[in-house]
Amino acid sequence: MVDMLRREPPAAIAERERRKGRLSSVLIHLELLVVAVIVIFPLMWVVGASFGPGGGLANTSPIPEDASLDNYVHLFTQTGYGRWYLNSLYVATLNMVGSVVLSALCGYVFARIRFRGRKFGMLAILVLQMFPSFLTAIAVYMLFLNFGLLDSLTGLALVSIAAALPYNTWLMKGYADNLPASLDEAAALDGAGRITIFRKIILPLMRPMLAFVAITQFTIPWMDFILPRLLLQSPSKQTVALGLFEMITDQYANDFTTFAAGAVFLAVPITVLFVVMQRYLVAGAMAGAEKG
Repeated sequence: MVDMLRREPPAAIAERERRKGRLSSVLIHLELLVVAVIVIFPLMWVVGASFGPGGGLANTSPIPEDASLDNYVHLFTQTGYGRWYLNSLYVATLNMVGSVVLSALCGYVFARIRFRGRKFGMLAILVLQMFPSFLTAIAVYMLFLNFGLLDSLTGLALVSIAAALPYNTWLMKGYADNLPASLDEAAALDGAGRITIFRKIILPLMRPMLAFVAITQFTIPWMDFILPRLLLQSPSKQTVALGLFEMITDQYANDFTTFAAGAVFLAVPITVLFVVMQRYLVAGAMAGAEKG
């Protein structure tokens, strides 16, 4: 058998390898097609329901027969969706900016500066990130009650920043550890201080990780329900998640098609943010592959 394989012509071996490659390619594309159908069909159904007639789900379909914009008109004229949207945008943007700035600073400090208590601080951050933020919901509520921060959108953003700071700090530190320390040393020899090195050298090199943190920290409060439900009380301070929830839980006004229209608009900022920052994420993945 070994002799027969050895006597097999190189052309036959190459043809067999090509067949294996074609079969693998077909199977991979088939798997991707199945996954795409599973992911895209619910999205098409939600978009179709947003254009469908009536308020129930019985007559909805991915491609409605009597499509109209009535649900979108009703969404912005008969509900407080515009106010909810602006509230969520404010909280998500503040959380994104605050998380990026603070986690980048903390990650740089832990990666580059040696100081007393550094290991203890890193261990404390590691332990803190193991606990979900909702476990501290009662403590956060009492803290906000004592400091008069209940029903505050800014306070909600601060809670989101603090909850994600340990994890984001570890991400930034791990990325900064892979950056050559010789860059800092060369800049220091030229007279640059810590702030200048961080702002002009480290931050530009950390763009892929900054983009990742920005996207995740915009998405989390944008879709969050538990903390807004706990900390926000007045209707004028509601976020999109709270407003849409009440839209379909009211026993006298279950309007699922208008809810679908609100869900479609809910996906717009996340999609735009991902498209804008996608090149930084791809660049970071490619850089990591080259180093690896």
